[in-house]
Amino acid sequence: MLLLVGLGNPGRAYAKHRHNIGFMAVEKIAERRAFEARRDRFQGSLQSGRLGDRETLIFKPMTSMNLCGPAVAAMIRQCRAKRPEMVVFHDELDLPLGKMRMKQGGSSAGHNGLRSLQAHIRQDFRRARLGIGHPGHAALVSRHVLGDFRAEEKERLQSLLEAIASHADLLGEGKDSSFANKIHLAMEKALSDGL
Repeated sequence: MLLLVGLGNPGRAYAKHRHNIGFMAVEKIAERRAFEARRDRFQGSLQSGRLGDRETLIFKPMTSMNLCGPAVAAMIRQCRAKRPEMVVFHDELDLPLGKMRMKQGGSSAGHNGLRSLQAHIRQDFRRARLGIGHPGHAALVSRHVLGDFRAEEKERLQSLLEAIASHADLLGEGKDSSFANKIHLAMEKALSDGL
């Protein structure tokens, strides 16, 4: 079983924040791949479906970002199958908007959602690092992360989310490098088309 976890903060006030790009990515996958309707389970929102031949769950913790670890850990414990293979989608300051990198394990690098997951999951899960760009100065990071995407960023954001949803089957096959390459090519094409 494959488990896709999107990180974000619940609530309408946070829905369009850069910090919620992880939520946005898994929501787009669920929408494009016709996953079942959301159910409230384990302090989160759970959907099931398939990516290719792989049974897949999508989970969004409905705790604050900083406290997502216990909710994800509880959901994993309840899986009837063996411990699911997990891919976590999260925002990444060190990548510009429109870029995505896959990573296995590694440090939280100050990301409180990842820190909470690592404290409760204790495994080197796969990570889809979704660029939101850096504001240029450390004092501006909090406002940047907890701010909405600007109007001129939204088209590039939508292109990224569409590319992720279009190629998500590769995650089910464990082909993270191919997945990342497909996203890169899709975004290069979008840029050449004048995005």
